[in-house]
Amino acid sequence: MSPKTQQDDEDPGAKGSAPPPIAEALPASDQILSLRRIGALILRHWYLMRGSVPRLLEIAYWPMIQVITWGFVTRFLSQESTLVAHAGGMFIGAVLLWDVLFRANLGFTLSFYEELWSRNLGHLFVSPLRPYELCISLMTMSVIRTLLGVFPASLVALFLWKFNIYDLGLPLLAFFANLMAMGWIIGLCVSSLVLRVGLGAESMAWVMIFAFMPLSGVYYPIGVLPEALQWVAYALPPAHVFEGMREVMIHGTFNQGHFLAAVGLNGLYLVLSMGVFLQVFRIARDRGLLLNIGE
Repeated sequence: MSPKTQQDDEDPGAKGSAPPPIAEALPASDQILSLRRIGALILRHWYLMRGSVPRLLEIAYWPMIQVITWGFVTRFLSQESTLVAHAGGMFIGAVLLWDVLFRANLGFTLSFYEELWSRNLGHLFVSPLRPYELCISLMTMSVIRTLLGVFPASLVALFLWKFNIYDLGLPLLAFFANLMAMGWIIGLCVSSLVLRVGLGAESMAWVMIFAFMPLSGVYYPIGVLPEALQWVAYALPPAHVFEGMREVMIHGTFNQGHFLAAVGLNGLYLVLSMGVFLQVFRIARDRGLLLNIGE
């Protein structure tokens, strides 16, 4: 046997010898779900956001502007309507909760857009990162972005208008969780659309969220809608959240029916939207679109 042939036989990376699959080189616990990969992606977006003052200012700016504006509206209406005065800042509470839904959606989609704008999505999936791990990291960043945006606004509402949304107690946690889930659902749908047709559809992150606003009953009861639209509204989780919010603020009671309806609808839509995203992602990866989407 020649020295060259012997060297080829001893070298596992020689031509004709395939390298071991990446999955086989990973620990068994990392082949299904890796908290390290999820944490690494969260850190990437956290450092990206923390290193940009304009990004941080934008996150907190709009919620505070909304609270200040609707604070003046509430002050005016409280002089004209005993219902609004009795509600004790119902509009301000509605603004804060609406911003949870709005920020949850944008927190998910903008983090996803960052990967597309930097043409980094294809590079990420050269690693063992799974698509559902990407989704979990984006959901976590959505929570972080939402808290950074809404918490300062809640303090503004407390000091300027003496409205403390935390007086809602445990129902506030239920409202927050349901609105976060709905934001993720919209974010998954928008991200799927962008993966399918490209960044020309990126504006849908803003368009789609405001399409839900008239049917969510943010500033008025669902009962003011035409009967046909009421059925559509009650098929959406936010309608149950804002109806439940008004019951807590006006009557001091937590409606479990609205809560369970919101949880059930969110669970159904979250499974469906996640399935759509994973399917569209698989198609995009098979067609080599992950490397072509970008600015």
